[in-house]
Amino acid sequence: MIRKYFLIGVTLATSLIFVFKLVSLQLINSSYKLLSDNNAVVEKLIFPERGYIYDRNQKLMVSNQPVYDLMLIPENLKVFDTLELCQMIGIEKTELEVKLKQAKRFSVKLPSIIVSQVSKKDHASIQEKIWKFKGFYLQKKSIRKYQDPIAANLLGYVSEVSKNDLKKDDYYTLGELIGRQGVEEFYESQLRGVKGKKFFQKDRFNRIIGSYEDGKYDEESKGAKNLTLSIDSELQKYGELLMQNKRGGIVSIEPKTGEVLTLISAPGYDPNLLIGRERSENYRKLALDTLAKPLFDRGLQAQYPPGSPFKTLNALIALQEKVITPNTTYLCNHGHSYARGVFMECHCAYGSQNNLIKGIYKSCNTYFANTYRKIIDEAGESTAGGMDIWNRHVKSFGLGNFLGYDLPTGKKGFIPDASYYDFWYKKDRWRSATVISNAIGQGEILTTPIQMANFTAAIANRGYFYTPHFVKSISGDLLPKNYSKNTTSIDSIHFETVIEGMHKVVEIGTARIAKIPGIAVCGKTGTVENFVKIDGVKTQLTDHSMFIAFAPKDDPKIAIAVFVENGYWGGRWAAPIASLMIEKYLTKEIKRKWLETRMIEGTLLEEYKKPYSGKPFRVNE
Repeated sequence: MIRKYFLIGVTLATSLIFVFKLVSLQLINSSYKLLSDNNAVVEKLIFPERGYIYDRNQKLMVSNQPVYDLMLIPENLKVFDTLELCQMIGIEKTELEVKLKQAKRFSVKLPSIIVSQVSKKDHASIQEKIWKFKGFYLQKKSIRKYQDPIAANLLGYVSEVSKNDLKKDDYYTLGELIGRQGVEEFYESQLRGVKGKKFFQKDRFNRIIGSYEDGKYDEESKGAKNLTLSIDSELQKYGELLMQNKRGGIVSIEPKTGEVLTLISAPGYDPNLLIGRERSENYRKLALDTLAKPLFDRGLQAQYPPGSPFKTLNALIALQEKVITPNTTYLCNHGHSYARGVFMECHCAYGSQNNLIKGIYKSCNTYFANTYRKIIDEAGESTAGGMDIWNRHVKSFGLGNFLGYDLPTGKKGFIPDASYYDFWYKKDRWRSATVISNAIGQGEILTTPIQMANFTAAIANRGYFYTPHFVKSISGDLLPKNYSKNTTSIDSIHFETVIEGMHKVVEIGTARIAKIPGIAVCGKTGTVENFVKIDGVKTQLTDHSMFIAFAPKDDPKIAIAVFVENGYWGGRWAAPIASLMIEKYLTKEIKRKWLETRMIEGTLLEEYKKPYSGKPFRVNE
């Protein structure tokens, strides 16, 4: 009896489920009706125009231009003249045959791209004869247009989605475009907008006869958003001109906001190379240039020892830890001897008595070697404790970590701590003299140009910085992300002495060439030693040229870091380039034409052709 009622109950329950599902499919959820009508309905995607990109002064940097994709629906294909079509679209017959096979494998009913990005000029001639080729049609879309051949690594580029992209985000379909690198990638969701859909009715001959159910199921596209960058495009263009025939990076920041004014990586490339049908071949050529590395963003990814500009941070840490005062003096005899007669040479005359300000503008290695050793030996209860205190102060300026800026690439640099040296030298087997190179920004320290510009901005602000960022607003609205104020571990009172020393660097010190009439510039030169291993031998190559600066002294509007690879010394290339950038930004014109001409026409290409230009390194040199 129980079995009888159980069987009846199961039958009734199953019947009710089927009835409910049928009602849902046929009467309630009409989306399944579209699927059932697939043979009679064609779906067309509607793409919004990709968002425009402007600079901080509302000058257009990136817009769009129309192109056309030659599409094919394989089931509509009829016999056609393959040679005539190949001549029209500019491809080989074998390539066309491969495309046709790929389209059929993908779907006989859905459209596939046969030739992408047909130019507006070629479109006109193809359109006249497209009627001869059943199943083919032209679909309009837009690609990027870069107004000036600048800022390629900053802006990024746009290309077709890959299989990995399709796996990561089901928003995209085959043949669609996606942002790569730079702001194009980071702000992809804002720049792309939201695509729409239109459905069309087909007759039994697969011809479109009108809108499906009067557009009842159509979805409107939602407009993309425009970006306003923090970049000054005129300053960016000028900086790239100054860095032609050189390798390196320039990063400049507005100290009061953290807005990045320029991000220059040299050598760069014309971003228009990565649009159109030649994009893949051009990208391959750029990627294979492993010497100049135009796709490598030196401003964000290149890690260099900071050199003498790092002395400003060691000075601030020493003042904060009260191991020196502004009046502390050291005797310098053309350098500093330490650890079994090793000599750290500098440019001070024998018998120089240097206080902190003089130590900065003379770039005295003796002064900062002694200052650094005092930090390590006296700031903590042990050498390891002093090292960790030093490490925490340095990292409070944003070094040794990603800064959190709004671009997808970058390196975090490296700031060593006690555990690092415990690993290499064993615990309690190293002393301040062991790591003395950190005193002058050499040793194990690594920084990127954007980090150097950022800590310069922190000095200019007397102890704080805002996270560097590249976008000011999105479609007129300020960014929702809060770039909050980051306070360093150094009390503001200690900055004035260091800033005065940096001012004297330009007025009477190692960067007199960077002096700008009527503008109080504060800076610090760096001649960064450059070592590589050649056949297993540590070999010294030509030094890098480094300079950091900000101006005006009492109301900073720009902080800048310039790094020129193999540029000999700080005052030769980096300092004059930085000063021209400052003059251009603050006054909008250059009066020192002689210096501008020298920097623009100057080249280091012969230097880069050398296998190496140094000699084997010995510790007693």
